[in-house]
Amino acid sequence: MTVTPSAKINKPVLKVGSKGAEVKELQQLLLDSGMFVFIGSSGACVFPGKEVIDGVFGAKTETAVKRFQAKMFLTQDGVVGNKTWRSLFLNAPVDMPILKKGSTGNLVKLMEERLAIGGYDVGTVDGSFGSRTEAAIRQLQTNTGLPVDGIVGDRTWFEISKINTIFC
Repeated sequence: MTVTPSAKINKPVLKVGSKGAEVKELQQLLLDSGMFVFIGSSGACVFPGKEVIDGVFGAKTETAVKRFQAKMFLTQDGVVGNKTWRSLFLNAPVDMPILKKGSTGNLVKLMEERLAIGGYDVGTVDGSFGSRTEAAIRQLQTNTGLPVDGIVGDRTWFEISKINTIFC
């Protein structure tokens, strides 16, 4: 399936209790993106295989969906609607605003948290896109081969989404 960031996807809304082929497709996409990760009895990460693809949207699938939604800066409600489907098919955030120095709000704070997890110095994580956050964005852009402008657009959002937030 070819998907563009703004495309409407003809997929059903899926949530706990959903069953069938679309749930299997969802589970495969989540497995492919590394979202099915559990802490084993020894405390180590357990990465399951195809056994998680059973066509039943249960607690493990819901956890994987919420993990994916967090990674893509989506509302973590565990419900797979159009925006989550698009992000799954693109393996990238969709419909993200452009952020730059002077931007404020919860999304800036989430971005700063992710950058800090990735080892970038944003200063205080406060939801205010200041000079330190701009410098961190410029460093990320340099490190990932993007044009360096200190502005968070689609390509920079994609690179930020790749920062690992799963630790077990």
